[in-house]
Amino acid sequence: MDEERRTLPYECRRCWHVWQEDYVVRHFADAHGNEVDIWLRGGVQVPPPASGVMICPKCGCQQATTFPDGYLARHPELIPPPRPAEPDATPLLSPVRKRMYKG
Repeated sequence: MDEERRTLPYECRRCWHVWQEDYVVRHFADAHGNEVDIWLRGGVQVPPPASGVMICPKCGCQQATTFPDGYLARHPELIPPPRPAEPDATPLLSPVRKRMYKG
């Protein structure tokens, strides 16, 4: 039995959310000599990603598409940051001058 780790990128066709899923793929031959692949995610057997059963973690849509292997490595701008950016502490200054007199 041969085991391989794969990370596949996905994109939701409804909300355009991009994410990655990590898989372990086990390759072996059954008792009849046929090659069999078992896909695992988090230690649980799942259908192969090509079957189109992936659900978007953001909106719940069941229409997600996969990218080719290595796609996100060539397009890092698509990978969402792990947490939101910190707000800028710089105070905002108005470009409009205050009135110097009342009247």
